[in-house]
Amino acid sequence: MRDSSPLPPMSTGDWPVMKPGWVWLCGAGPGDPGLLTLHALNALRQADKVIYDALVDPSILAWAPQAEHVYAGKRGGKPSALQRDISLQLVEMARAGYRVLRLKGGDPFVFGRGGEEAQTLVQHGIPIRIVPGISAGIGGLAYAGIPVTHRDVNQSVTFVTGHDQSGQTPGTLDWQAISRGSQVIVIYMGMKHIRQIAQALIAAGRAPDEPVSVVTSATTPDQSVLETSLAACEDDITAAGLEPPAIICVGRSVLMRQVLDWQAMAQGAAPRDLDPLGRGRPAESA
Repeated sequence: MRDSSPLPPMSTGDWPVMKPGWVWLCGAGPGDPGLLTLHALNALRQADKVIYDALVDPSILAWAPQAEHVYAGKRGGKPSALQRDISLQLVEMARAGYRVLRLKGGDPFVFGRGGEEAQTLVQHGIPIRIVPGISAGIGGLAYAGIPVTHRDVNQSVTFVTGHDQSGQTPGTLDWQAISRGSQVIVIYMGMKHIRQIAQALIAAGRAPDEPVSVVTSATTPDQSVLETSLAACEDDITAAGLEPPAIICVGRSVLMRQVLDWQAMAQGAAPRDLDPLGRGRPAESA
């Protein structure tokens, strides 16, 4: 019989205490509230102010009923607060003696501007604590049934962002080096410039038919997964009507979804291919 008793309280003697005037920069994970860490939950229970991003699930905020919830979301192409204003707002709140929780989607240090905000706080003499979170490039792909590493596919994985501070494809990325050096490439915020990115990778030597997966709204009830190829991904994204936020994975690990689509199997679907990499031997064999 399932135990429905409430979870035991978190002992303040065993968990970090958020002190007045401190700012904790905390990752909220890729979307599913269940992927929040216990340190993040502990922070939510103590904060006076929770400054949260656009991709933070609203139900997570319910774990901080005592706090003021302040929206500071930044979404590409939409009106957003300036990063400088967000950082300085954190400084002001801390100086006013509040316990401040900066809650960011995914991990604060993975394409989340957490490093910039933390540096601003330290430069203004504000004490900080960093609470890592599950990044969408790992957790989001796992929910789609795609392992970012697999011994028969890759010994390296590269995480890149699809746009820079100007909103354009980063000009500093060496696509030739990335193409040669990493069997699997995970692209954050890349849908807007997927045509340029795909063309750059093909020009750098990646095969046009290389498997690609696009996972939108990862780990949430609205999650959608598109399996395509490098040459066809732009047209297929348009045809499917997909919208950000999205994680794009390039590489043969995408094929593993044919055997690891655990959400579909939980609904009764059979695996499409028990050996999608064509190993010809059981998975447990060396």
